[in-house]
Amino acid sequence: KNVTSFMKFYANVKGRLYCSKVWFFTDVGLFVLGSQLSLEEASQRFFDTLFPLVYERLVEPDLSRLSLPYSECVRASCRDLGPYGGAPGRLAALISRASLPGRVFLQALHLGVEVINTTDHIQLSRECRRGLLRMSYCPHCQGLTASKPCMGYCLNVVRGCLASLAEVDAHWREFVRSLEMLSTRMHGAQDLEQVLLEVHGLVRDAVAHAQRNAPRLSAQVRRVCGRPVRQQPEQVSSGQHSSAGRDSIPLKAAVRNTDDTLSNRRKEFLSSLRLHRAFYGGLADQLCVSDLASGDGTACWNGAGVTR
Repeated sequence: KNVTSFMKFYANVKGRLYCSKVWFFTDVGLFVLGSQLSLEEASQRFFDTLFPLVYERLVEPDLSRLSLPYSECVRASCRDLGPYGGAPGRLAALISRASLPGRVFLQALHLGVEVINTTDHIQLSRECRRGLLRMSYCPHCQGLTASKPCMGYCLNVVRGCLASLAEVDAHWREFVRSLEMLSTRMHGAQDLEQVLLEVHGLVRDAVAHAQRNAPRLSAQVRRVCGRPVRQQPEQVSSGQHSSAGRDSIPLKAAVRNTDDTLSNRRKEFLSSLRLHRAFYGGLADQLCVSDLASGDGTACWNGAGVTR
């Protein structure tokens, strides 16, 4: 029964810590996606939420939890007491610096999608439509229903139709090149994934700072909130009490699959995008070669008659 009670308590500790991290990482995700929320506030709120757990586990250790009203008082006093030193500010600064390249990268991807969606609905001019009609159907008037246009003829007509897209080509190439340059800078302190995976180390140091200052924090919290008020304690043996009393809070690094990382996925995406760097400039060639024009050495329509 005692072992079961302790395991339930430990699971509850991990559960509260997990929820705090989820809320914080959600705020970070919203910031990267373009939200104007304050990372300083998000970081401080994370450490505020963690303080009751730190207090009952390390400052005033016991197996039983603080009552909800007292726990809320402890949480509310966190900013005034400063139990973590400068850790909240350092965490916000680290993530802000690491988030900026990712934020710009996502904004650039949205711009790329907008360009693709816009050019996907290009309006063909009247001259273009007449040129395509002559190229594709004039041979039929001479009974040449199986003839396709010659390559040179096809390129002249289709390039004229897609002249506006050809103007996009240089800017699209520069866009792809800029994405590649931005990606190369997203490493180390500017790699958000790497920074987030190391957050547990900063939090561990912050908690250790609070533990070293336990007597001062205990006195300050009692002065603000009164004597600790706890929920009904579980019946546990003294041996288990001592083993659980000043255990460190479970802060472990995430298990990382070195192959499945955001960095590798970004590189794979850019490798795929690089294949389409000349898409707009070479679109007429792709259309004529793959579908519209006749192949080399075969009879074709040159606009006036059949040739090879």
